[in-house]
Amino acid sequence: MLIHPQFDPVALSIGPLAIRWYGLMYLTAFMLVLVLGRWRIRQHPDSGWTTRNLDDVLFYGVLGTVLGGRLGYVLFYKFSYYLAHPIEIFYVWEGGMSFHGGFLGVIFAMWLFSRRTGKPWLAITDFIAPLVPLGLGAGRIGNFINGELWGRPTDLPWAMIFPAVDNVPRHPSELYEFGLEGIVLFAIVWLYSARPRPMGAVSGLFLTGYGLFRFLVEFTREPDDFLGLLSLGLSMGQWLSLPMIVAGVAMMTWAYRRQS
Repeated sequence: MLIHPQFDPVALSIGPLAIRWYGLMYLTAFMLVLVLGRWRIRQHPDSGWTTRNLDDVLFYGVLGTVLGGRLGYVLFYKFSYYLAHPIEIFYVWEGGMSFHGGFLGVIFAMWLFSRRTGKPWLAITDFIAPLVPLGLGAGRIGNFINGELWGRPTDLPWAMIFPAVDNVPRHPSELYEFGLEGIVLFAIVWLYSARPRPMGAVSGLFLTGYGLFRFLVEFTREPDDFLGLLSLGLSMGQWLSLPMIVAGVAMMTWAYRRQS
């Protein structure tokens, strides 16, 4: 039986300053976007993208991720609580981020970037979609280090006990998400985008892939204790992922029909 190592969530502390592993994973995610983006620009000099564009779009993306992630958590998961304690919305150091909220924040940020630069909005999302999955994987490693978002009970050979929770063997669902939403999704979208595709198709594939992987992994992930399972026995994460799958398939269909 595997046992969670119970890492110290603080990677480094200097006096009152504490640098947490989860924050370092966010930094890793943004650095991966820069590294992969610069590589793509070098490989495709006729893409119309420059390193300055990449730096600017990352700035917009960081704002969209942080603000959207926090607001999404407030609205989707604990709206009644934060309605009664509005000042705690700003207590970001206590945790509480939503991928789906961050995703919507990034979408809005890319629209603002599109308005500023004149680049088509879907061309921007097609460019950044292959750069995102490894960063998502880094975030899941941060969840695993923190010992949070653990899985449901299971008797599989690789089940893991999270001592901070209980002594029940559980799915290491953070690692499932790291593998599927990070590594596998990156390989699929990166290879697919290596050849010219109709505008919107790469973005649609990312939406479909993430939504599908997240929907499946949620069957092994313990629902939030303050929400539990919702209608039809699905979690909040699954209900938020379904529109992504539908929108992704619709975008790919639209993109190829438009090309025809």
